[in-house]
Formats: sequence, C-alpha cells, structure tokens
Amino acid sequence: MELRQLRYFVRVVEVGSISRAALDLNLVQSALSQQITRLESELSTRLLQRTSQGVSPTEAGVAFFREAQLTLRHAEQAMRAAKSARLSGTVSVGLAPTTAAVLGLPLMQAMRERYPDVRLHMVESLSGHLSGMLNARQLDLAVLFDMPVDGVSSAQSARRWSVQPLMEEDIFFIAARHVVKPRAPDRVRMAQLKDEALILPTGPHGLRSMLDAAFMRAKVKPLVALEVDSLAMLMDAVRAGMGATLQPWAAVARQADAAQALHMARITDHQVRRSNVLCCLSDDELSPAALAARVVLVDCVRALVGSGAWVGAAMSDASPAKVSAKT
Repeated sequence: MELRQLRYFVRVVEVGSISRAALDLNLVQSALSQQITRLESELSTRLLQRTSQGVSPTEAGVAFFREAQLTLRHAEQAMRAAKSARLSGTVSVGLAPTTAAVLGLPLMQAMRERYPDVRLHMVESLSGHLSGMLNARQLDLAVLFDMPVDGVSSAQSARRWSVQPLMEEDIFFIAARHVVKPRAPDRVRMAQLKDEALILPTGPHGLRSMLDAAFMRAKVKPLVALEVDSLAMLMDAVRAGMGATLQPWAAVARQADAAQALHMARITDHQVRRSNVLCCLSDDELSPAALAARVVLVDCVRALVGSGAWVGAAMSDASPAKVSAKT
C-alpha cells in the first residue's frame, strides 16, 4: 500500500466520482480506477459502491476513509518536521465560545512563543459540534464540558479518547442591571430563581443538561423565556432586558463593560458547577506537535486560574483518564 493510493481513495470519496477525482488528480480515469481496484484487492474488501450517479463508500470504505485521512495528515506533518530541526506540524484545537473568550488568545500567544514553527488551527464552536469533529479526526484536542470519565455517549468514537479533567467553573445568575432591584444580592440559590424569566441554551447543550438537573434537585421548574444556542445572541438578549441567564463568568469575558451593564450573582448550590475536560485522540494517534500543544494548553489554563484571570474557576484535582465507547 502506498501513500498515493490513500490520496487517490480519499479524493474519490470526497468528490463522490472517479471521473471528477481523476481530473482533480491529473490522472487518466482508467489509471485511477486501476489503483482503487488494486487497493481493494490488497485489503480483500470492497471500499466503494459504484452506481450510475457516481461512487459512495461502503461500511468498510467509511472506516478506511477516516484512517486514511489521519495517515495522510501525519505523513504531511512528518515531512514538515523533517525540514526543520525544531518542532513543527499542524495542530487543530477546538474551544467552545465561552472557553475561547478566556483561553483562545493566551493559547495562541503561548504556542507562537514556545513553538513558532507549529501551525495552530483554532476552531470555535458548540461543545457538541466539537465532539463530532474530534470523532471525525478533524481536531486533535478539544475542551468539552461535563464529560464523564467512566463512560461516554454512543455518539462518541469507537476508538479511545484521552480525557483529562481540566477545571471547574462556578455558575452565575446574569441579568441586565437596569432590570434588577437595587442592591441585588451577589449570591443566590437555584430555588430563588423559580420566577425569573431565563434565557438558556437548548436541551442537548452540556450546560443546559447540568442546569436542568440542578433545578430538579432544587425542586423548581424553571421559567424558560427563550432558548438560544449562540452565546453572542444570548448575551445580547440579556443586555436588552429580555431575561436573565445562567452561565459561567467566561460568558462575559469579552464584554469590557460587563461590570457596569450586568448584574452577576454566584449560584451557591452544591454541584452547580461546569466541568471542563481536555479531550484528545489517543497518545499513539497524536503527533509530537499535538502532544506539545496539549501541555501548553494545560499550562495556560493553570496560569489563568492561578492568577485569578479566569473568575470563578478552579483546577480539577482528578488525574487523567481514558474512555471508550462504540459509535
């Protein structure tokens, strides 16, 4: 098996057509078909289903496609590393919007300072989407929320993830100052929020699941006025006085006037905290650059928490663990 065969196969799957892939690869269609046939013969399995509309991967083809992508990516990183004595390569890191607001810039600055030849690819998206990207090998590392270390959902990868508890964040009741009473308390319990109109993310969101469980423990049915899965829009609605929200402090980290425009009260109920975990591919799948980036990310979080720059956050005491689940 040759790397070029992997490249050919990946391109065919990406475009869904052998003829189109041949044009992209500057090959004769018959030559490309022959290479795919040789690959299938070597593996003793059919990788592509050929139809009048084009081609699509079989179940074996889908599995092979994912691993071929990973192999090609590591091969490219190996070639870049061979050109320089210093650590090089590409690392993809996924952060949720609240996490990116605090960690994104310090991480980029630290990586540039320590490993200037490593190309960093940063992705900001919801935790659930980042989980899917990690499963698809589109990310090396991602900071996700409320991931149990003793088991994972069926949506996660059949291969092993490395899961390292990272930190815990307090949750705050956040509302526009012009709609709260003067001298409103800076601490509040979940039971006291039963009559508050709340703006929250939707059910599948990790934070919402934790909040729903907290309301259930407090024997309170929350009054949900709006459900918004965009942090920017959610905070715009809060600032406009359309309702309050429950978020970690990181939700307002990018708002320079947050102290003047928003009232924040810490939730004091036990267990009402958001767990942040560092998830990545298994160590044998991570490139040297990705392994280095993982260390830098943890160092950045520790520095931000230790200096008080990450308000309401504390480092986790749990040791790294590994989890696995079937798709």
